[in-house]
Amino acid sequence: MSASVADSTQEGVRAFIDLHCHTSASFDSLATVGAVVRAAASRGLTHLAVTDHDRIDAALGAQAVAPPGLTIIVGEEVKTADGDLIAIFIRELVPPGLSAAETIAAIREQGGLVGIPHPFDGLRGFGRKSGTGIESIAGLVDWVETYNARVIGGSANERAATFAQEYGLPGLAASDSHTVVEVGVSYNGVLGDPSTPAGLLAAIEAVDMHPARATFYVRAWTPLAKIIQSMRGNGRRRAPGTRGDSR
Repeated sequence: MSASVADSTQEGVRAFIDLHCHTSASFDSLATVGAVVRAAASRGLTHLAVTDHDRIDAALGAQAVAPPGLTIIVGEEVKTADGDLIAIFIRELVPPGLSAAETIAAIREQGGLVGIPHPFDGLRGFGRKSGTGIESIAGLVDWVETYNARVIGGSANERAATFAQEYGLPGLAASDSHTVVEVGVSYNGVLGDPSTPAGLLAAIEAVDMHPARATFYVRAWTPLAKIIQSMRGNGRRRAPGTRGDSR
């Protein structure tokens, strides 16, 4: 990726997007908002969706400190009763614990877009606990992460790509960054201006994916981050009346 934040071509303006990123607002990350924003800008991203677990406060804060040339999209990784979903272009928190269909409806009420992150990951995949088939929401979402940089081993990314192709959904690469070193490690090049829901939908019809991953060793920071965040009182947020897991 070029160090410049935008690249004009004869076909239009080229943008570089990553739609899945965590900050220290998440229970499993220690990456500060400022450090994440600076990393994204320095690595040439033009659009970054901050998608903390069941929170949007850091995303709103990132908008306030983003430098010119970097658009922060307010997002959230929502833990539904069926599996995780990515919400972007939202203004208010989407509560965890609803069904996938109810969650998607709540996102749509805000004019937001919906993606499925790491859908076939053995530990974090959609329907891993509820048994709800991912096929049930295929017609309700806007994209699928067909390459998640944090998926380790197996064929989860390949299965996601096959699923997206079968259902005619755009496939995107995502860093799913939880540390500063991971920000933008996987990203997508698009033509157009993905700064609005309509603009993003148009842009991802033709995506130049750049899949890559940071060293596996960065995953070792996640358990440590969970411990530190728990000590700080920032554990995983849960829906009322649920117990859930701690991933």
